[in-house]
Amino acid sequence: MKIPKTVRMYCPKCKKHTLHTVMQAKKKSKGSAHPLSRGSKARTRKRGEWRGHGNLGKYSKPPVKGKKLTKKTDLRYVCNECKHTITQSKGVRAKKVEIVS
Repeated sequence: MKIPKTVRMYCPKCKKHTLHTVMQAKKKSKGSAHPLSRGSKARTRKRGEWRGHGNLGKYSKPPVKGKKLTKKTDLRYVCNECKHTITQSKGVRAKKVEIVS
């Protein structure tokens, strides 16, 4: 997938359309955003313990689907005027991402 190096898009800080430089950020895992918090996994395990239901075998079974072959794109757009960074709202699955001029 080829992406242009500069894109003209709306900047919410400048409140107008400006040129943005595209850069690719490294995709991080789900738990790396808040490494000290145990998160929902521990909460769901604990949820059924005191009620006597358990986790309904959720963590004793393998995942239904296999591993995904591609990663979603994680693009950042930096405004050339105010240097405000906008993160991409939805990633697109692609095997290879190339930023071309």
